[in-house]
Amino acid sequence: MKETKGIWKVIGASSLGTLIEWYDFYIFGSLATVLANQFFPKTNPTAALLSTLATFAAGFIVRPFGALVFGRLGDLIGRKYTFLLTLIIMGGSTFAIGLIPNYDTIGYAAPILVLVLRLLQGLALGGEYGGAATYVAEHSPTHRRGFFTSWIQTTATLGLFVSLGVILLTRHSLDADAAKSIAKFNDWGWRIPFLVSIVLVVVSVYIRLKMKESPLFEKLKTAGATSVNPLKESFGHKSNLKMVLLALFGATMGQGVVWYTGQFYAQSFIENVCKIDFDQSRTILIWAILFATPFFVVFGSWSDKIGRKWIMLAGMFLAIVTYQFLFKQLLTLSDNTTKTELADLKQIKTTRTPVANTADTLRTVVNKTYYADGMVLSETKKDTVYGAVGKVTLKPDTKISKTVGSSDYWKMVFFVFIMILYVTMVYGPIAAFLVELFPTKIRYTSMSLPYHIGNGVFGGLTPFIATLLTTIYTNDKLVGLMYPIIIAAVCLVIGTMYISNKIDPAIDR
Repeated sequence: MKETKGIWKVIGASSLGTLIEWYDFYIFGSLATVLANQFFPKTNPTAALLSTLATFAAGFIVRPFGALVFGRLGDLIGRKYTFLLTLIIMGGSTFAIGLIPNYDTIGYAAPILVLVLRLLQGLALGGEYGGAATYVAEHSPTHRRGFFTSWIQTTATLGLFVSLGVILLTRHSLDADAAKSIAKFNDWGWRIPFLVSIVLVVVSVYIRLKMKESPLFEKLKTAGATSVNPLKESFGHKSNLKMVLLALFGATMGQGVVWYTGQFYAQSFIENVCKIDFDQSRTILIWAILFATPFFVVFGSWSDKIGRKWIMLAGMFLAIVTYQFLFKQLLTLSDNTTKTELADLKQIKTTRTPVANTADTLRTVVNKTYYADGMVLSETKKDTVYGAVGKVTLKPDTKISKTVGSSDYWKMVFFVFIMILYVTMVYGPIAAFLVELFPTKIRYTSMSLPYHIGNGVFGGLTPFIATLLTTIYTNDKLVGLMYPIIIAAVCLVIGTMYISNKIDPAIDR
């Protein structure tokens, strides 16, 4: 059709760059447990993990500032060059993280440098999404805007998918021996996913340089009607500020916590609470993402027919009422305490691997318990043997990981898939929803800020706050879910009462 001529080229070029930016941004969170060991003191693993998650969250907190800076540029000079700049900043920062020496080499300079680069990543992403979503929307016919912008919506989840895939591929390709491959990855191989991103960025920059400016923005520019002060017009006018606040508290706030609970906290919960091993915790998420991703387009397209509001709010409602049940199922499937009867026990193996050290001798004991349903429970204990007389001083360094059997594995994939299905409901239509709230000349600035506060602050803090709650209230492993449930419930109420399901026909003025 003539009205959509060239739209797929626009979507492809925009989506590739945005996918790479999401990959760059999420590679950090996907490697949280490894990076905690690299850039923070190892004396307290829990504190190191929380510090890493806090650094991860810092990138989200600055995203609204990036939305203001780059949103203003986008409304002043255009969409194309603004989100070209954000791509370069993101790619450079990600590449640099892969070069930083670890804590043992440069001390506290390591986490400080990581934090600075993480902040740059957040600023860049704050400008990227609004530009890409606006650019695609302004090339799309109004009655199919939900469908076309939903392709941009897939990039956030696909960026996470690619980051997980690259991590697993790297980890398994470093050595034929599995144990040595893991050791190499934890030592230096983790840098590879950060470093290879520069190649992807160069390709995307080349493609984006060939793109043309948004037709709606060009029309405004030709008529001399672009905004002189986008920040003032976006937030200084009462009517527009009201729409910004409604977008935040009635849509993006709830959408943000559903997104990060279903895809990031779920992974953290499976690995750190359920104690599922590194590979399985990530492949569970990979399969769930693979099965759920097409639904971004399904719900985006459906929103063109019935409106954006009720699809997004239905996703929030389902998350609120089922999160406790879904996470409880993950916990039950991974709980080996229900399998302690002798009839269930298939085999026990104990292996000991001595590792030499300059000051003493570390003895690593790995106990593996095999169960009839396929679960393998691994307990890794380290103790220190001093001198030739055999005096032993035990160190409290015991790590537990589990490998679930095939049946339980696919059940866990299914439960995570349901969570990501909620993500597709709240996220698939939201780009079109935000674009249609604001006029063209201040659209980049106005839509970017509520999106990045909702996702960057409320959503991005989900893994950190939820994990923190589980360390405070240790008797309740599901207590971390109270944060996303409360935030989504508040948003559901506000959205139900005040969001309109109708589109202003003059919004593209």
